[in-house]
Amino acid sequence: MDTLPDSAALDIDRDNVLETVLGAYRMRVEITADVRYCGTWYDQEPATRHGQFHLLTEGTCWVSGAALDTPVQLHRGDLIVFPAGVRHLLSSSADAHLPTSNEIEPDDTAMLCGELEFITGTSNPIFNALPAYFVVRSDASSDGFRQLAAMLTETSRDRRWGRQLVQNKLADSLFTMAVCEYVRCADRPRGLLAALTDARLSRALAAVHERPGQDWTIQSMAQQANMSRTAFAELFTATVGVPPIQYLAQWRATEARRLLRNRRFSVGAIAEMLGYRSEAAFRRFFKRMEGIGPGKARSGGDDADP
Repeated sequence: MDTLPDSAALDIDRDNVLETVLGAYRMRVEITADVRYCGTWYDQEPATRHGQFHLLTEGTCWVSGAALDTPVQLHRGDLIVFPAGVRHLLSSSADAHLPTSNEIEPDDTAMLCGELEFITGTSNPIFNALPAYFVVRSDASSDGFRQLAAMLTETSRDRRWGRQLVQNKLADSLFTMAVCEYVRCADRPRGLLAALTDARLSRALAAVHERPGQDWTIQSMAQQANMSRTAFAELFTATVGVPPIQYLAQWRATEARRLLRNRRFSVGAIAEMLGYRSEAAFRRFFKRMEGIGPGKARSGGDDADP
């Protein structure tokens, strides 16, 4: 039987984990502005409670702020993401406070600006693992990312009905691809994203995400990683930031949130899918992890879907 190369197997495991995590959380991604600048300009972006992003659709732009060691220049097709919505400055030159040379007239600059946030769950391991900002360069990205960015840019010029809805759907997909591009290119990822670059941890995580209701132990997870129990527990905790069993509990709570949004499943059925021998045990677990009972989460008493 043919076996996949190690790199291909790692890519599959990593993509499976990213897909399950991103799919388990309700995410809001919206295009909030389609702006154009000319001449010498700067625009201060305040700190917000949600993430922010800018996709350059024309020209160039400099980005600076406390989160950046040095100003970063963006070119057409580049995307910069601030997951925590930190304050930053957009400008036509590296130093927005210095006038541009009269001999150089900057080209017009256009960009799509947006907001993003996860709106369910108490903790998102991907958001927690992202840096204060990251940039996806068009010329270093995948064909799929560039094509999606081009579609989003083209849609922004379409004034027909439904444009905003289509833009938001495309922006949602673009952010998902941006996270994948970041994981692929990051020099020093952290948390869950760092674990996904390790073939051993990635195998174990993929198995846990695929079968959260299995009777997992540290030993059985370590077997997935082809490691000893002690070495696996130490590496997992040091890399992800929480012990394996705690991560498993958090993932089960996240999956429970997702399943509770589907009213075809009873609470008892969800308890069984997640490996709990009784509905009462599952209810106690969910209340301990999420602070509310599954019934309240399902009815929309918190941030769950109605």
